[in-house]
Amino acid sequence: MEPNKPLGEVKKFNPYQRPKKTREPRDPIDFKKYWKLIVGLVVAFVLLLILLTNVYVVKESEYRVVRQFGEVVKIQDEPGLQMKIPFIQSVTTLPKYQMTYDVSEAEINTKDKKRIIIDNYAVWHVVDPLELISNAGTIVNAESRMEEFIYSVVRTELGQLDYDEIINDENSSRGSLNDAVTAKVNELLDKDKYGIQVMDVRIKRTDLPEENEQSVYTRMISERESTAQEYLSQGDAKKREMEAQADREAQEVIATARKEAALIQAEGESQAAKIYNESFSKDPEFYELYRSLESYKKTIGDDTVIILPSDSPYADILSGNFN
Repeated sequence: MEPNKPLGEVKKFNPYQRPKKTREPRDPIDFKKYWKLIVGLVVAFVLLLILLTNVYVVKESEYRVVRQFGEVVKIQDEPGLQMKIPFIQSVTTLPKYQMTYDVSEAEINTKDKKRIIIDNYAVWHVVDPLELISNAGTIVNAESRMEEFIYSVVRTELGQLDYDEIINDENSSRGSLNDAVTAKVNELLDKDKYGIQVMDVRIKRTDLPEENEQSVYTRMISERESTAQEYLSQGDAKKREMEAQADREAQEVIATARKEAALIQAEGESQAAKIYNESFSKDPEFYELYRSLESYKKTIGDDTVIILPSDSPYADILSGNFN
């Protein structure tokens, strides 16, 4: 019987209950035996961590700039794995691929004193990272300087053109303008050694200020109507010229035909007279009689009165005396 138990209480025995095991005391771990192993593992981990944090990858589309105490000591542009000196050197990245920069809209004056709004974009890339870092500092600063140069060159170039030359797509001046702007912007960038190069500058939009749009549209309509009227006048003038040319040619043809007809008629009359002469020369008396009879047809009518001498040959024929 257990102590402090009331009399008559008996503990029931459970045959399925396992007896409790008593734990034997363990000896404490002696870390002194493993300190070399622990130190080795810690050192290996630290070295691995330092190695992983100081190895970097150079990609084909980027430059890797290695700085030592803030100064550029190396620029990596060949793809592959590289390593920097821990705690002393740092690595930054610059893009090698072509980038597009949207230049801010700007208002300029044309040669004929028109105000227009120009919207450009530029395609550019880094060609010398060291020059860029030395003179521009950052990509943002380089883009800012590039935008200033583009605005200055575009303002100068368009200031030498009239408004119609700029907006007229058929004009060849607009086609070469982009190339001229690109070349001059690169000259300015090379002069200041910013380490970047512009591949292309394009004017993507030209607009008028809102206050000028209606007046310009009205003027353009008037100019188009004037041009149309000029074309109509030119057409009428051409029509009159062609009609005059046709009339002149017709008169020449008619005159030539009349001349040829007169020549033919004269030749025919000449041949007829020749035939008459040959015929009448065979009997002159008959010819005289024939001529007299023909004259009677023309001179004698129903009411004709003729006074002739009695011995007139003309009268002899009328009186029937043919002797």
